[in-house]
Amino acid sequence: MDVQLVCSFLSLLLSATGGLGSGDDGWSIHMQAEIRAVESYPVVLPCTFSHPQHSKHSSLQVLWRLGHGPSATVLYRCTSRPGAPTCEPRPQQDQRYRLEGNPREHDLSLRINSAALQDSGRYFCRVEVQGREHNGYEDKMGTRLRVEAPPKILALSVEGSEQAGYRALCRVQGSPLPDVQWLGANDLLEGSPVGPLAQDSTADFHTVSQLRDVEPGQQYTCSASNPLGKEQAVLYVLPPRPPLPVAGASLPLLLLLTASLGAKVILLVGTGVWMVQSRALQGVSCWWK
Repeated sequence: MDVQLVCSFLSLLLSATGGLGSGDDGWSIHMQAEIRAVESYPVVLPCTFSHPQHSKHSSLQVLWRLGHGPSATVLYRCTSRPGAPTCEPRPQQDQRYRLEGNPREHDLSLRINSAALQDSGRYFCRVEVQGREHNGYEDKMGTRLRVEAPPKILALSVEGSEQAGYRALCRVQGSPLPDVQWLGANDLLEGSPVGPLAQDSTADFHTVSQLRDVEPGQQYTCSASNPLGKEQAVLYVLPPRPPLPVAGASLPLLLLLTASLGAKVILLVGTGVWMVQSRALQGVSCWWK
């Protein structure tokens, strides 16, 4: 094999490898390829760097962002000045993010409190040296954060009509995406996913399963599971309500109530007239005596 060809290949390989986490003048950034976390628990994203001794007293700026390119979101930024004990964060910094490491000890690790499923993504850490022509260094691959969560049934409902039929819907959240099963009173039923879901940030850990041809008066169970746990919810399909009486059907009842009320009024008036006349006759009788 041609020795020059081998040397050229090794040179390209070393340059490609060095570009992942190294900068010029001996600067380099080191990050892990992937970190896994559990929802609602804190997680630390490690990031360390090395630099020449002559620049250890320079003022440093630390930056963490989620994503790459114009759509990236800056999550944390702080400035470490010579002699300062801590890295001073920017005003109105989100308190969920905190610098776990000390830049003066080559540690830029970031802590995320109460990790959420929406925090999943690729993170990049960057250190900038003030007063240098080439002042920014970062790892170009970053760290992939995967936040996992046990299944959670968000909604269980039924829709449809007596003519078109009814179907049950079970909306589930979890990571890895839960497996959803339907259970009847005594057997396993066959459901199917509803899709496609809206393409947003929650689509990777939300799923909706449907069960067709459910019957009123029956009970159905939605069961969701993944490696972190299992959750079930029970749905009872109520029978349809009987139809309401039409407006004309209440007319005879109204007439009956009116006639009954009129009879009572006539009876009360007649009783009153009789009592008055009776008392008048008694008075005449007494006067005659």
